[in-house]
Amino acid sequence: MKIGTIDLGEKPVMLAPMEDVTDAAFRLLCKEFGADMVYTEFISCDALVRNVESTLQKLCISSEKERPVAMQIYGREPEPMAEAARMVERAGADVLDINFGCPVKKVAGKGAGAGLLRDVPKMLQITRAVVQAVGIPVTVKTRLGWDEGSKIIVDLAERLQDCGIQGLTIHGRTRAQMYTGRADWSLIGAVKANPRMAIPIVGNGDISSAAEAAEAFSRYGVDGIMLGRATFGRPWIFEEVKTFLRTGRMPGPKPFGWYLDVLRRQARESVLQARGRSDGRLSEGLVERRGIVHVRRHLAASLLFKGLPDFRQTRIAMLRAETLAGLERILDEVEARFGATEPFSYAPAAGV
Repeated sequence: MKIGTIDLGEKPVMLAPMEDVTDAAFRLLCKEFGADMVYTEFISCDALVRNVESTLQKLCISSEKERPVAMQIYGREPEPMAEAARMVERAGADVLDINFGCPVKKVAGKGAGAGLLRDVPKMLQITRAVVQAVGIPVTVKTRLGWDEGSKIIVDLAERLQDCGIQGLTIHGRTRAQMYTGRADWSLIGAVKANPRMAIPIVGNGDISSAAEAAEAFSRYGVDGIMLGRATFGRPWIFEEVKTFLRTGRMPGPKPFGWYLDVLRRQARESVLQARGRSDGRLSEGLVERRGIVHVRRHLAASLLFKGLPDFRQTRIAMLRAETLAGLERILDEVEARFGATEPFSYAPAAGV
C-alpha cells in the first residue's frame, strides 16, 4: 500500500491519532513493535495558526525512528486549515491527515471533525484547500455519516478522492454512535469494492486482536487497518497482529514482568519527552505530572491487568499517580503480587 510515494508495505497496520494518547513516547513504542505508520494527537488548526505553544509542541517529531509519521489537523474553515497544513508540512510530517471523524461535542458540535458530515460542500472545500496548500500527501479520516439515516460514506469517498486526497481511513460508526455499538465494516468494504476508488482504503473500528485484523483484510479487502483504543496499555499488539498476518500464528506469550517493563519504559519516556518540551516556566513537579498523565490511562485500561483479583484499588491508584516514582512503585507492587517467570497469557477483549 502506498500513500503518495510512501510505501507502507503489504497489509499495513497503523496507530490511530488520539488526543492525550499518541504522544511521542507512545508512538515510538508502537513503531518498535511493528506499527507501519503512526499519527500524532489531532491538532486544532485555529490554535496552530495562533501559535498556541501547547499546540505547536504537537508538531514535534521526536526521532527519525517515528517515520513515517502523519500529523492530523481539524477545523471548520478552509483558510485556517490551509495555513495549518503549511505549518504541518514545514514541521516535517510525511503525511497530512484531515480529521473529519472526531465525534466529541467540543469538536463536532462546533462544525469541525465529524460535524462536517452535516455540511459536505464545506468538507470538500476544506479538503481542496488543504490539498492545494501542500506538497506532501493529504489523507482523510472520517465516519460512515452523521447518524443511522445518513450513512453517506460510499458517495462521500468518491467526492473526497476527486478533491485529490491520496488515502482514506473510515471508522465504521456514525457520529451519533460515538464509540458505542459495533462498527459496520460492510460499508467500509463497499467503499473498497467501488470500482471508482483508486486510493488506499484503511479500515478502523473494533479491531482488538490479531484474528480480527486478519478478518478485516480477508473479508473486506481493505488496504490497511488502523488500531485505536485496543492499543491502550498494549503497544505490543502491533507485534501480535503483524506476526499473525505473516505466519498465521501468534507470538508466544512473555513473562508478566516483560509486559510490565514495557509499560515502565513508556512511563519513563513520556516524562523525558515532557521535560524536553518544557520551556522552564513550570516546576519540575508539574512537568513530570504532564508526562505521567499521558501514561495513566494506558495503565488503567491495559488488558494486562484484566481479570487480576482484587485489582480495583490498584487501578484507582494508577489513575491518581502524580510522580514517576509513585507510578513505578505501584508497578513494582503489582509485579510482586502477580509476577512470575513463566509465560503470561492475557485474553484480548472486544474494543476498538
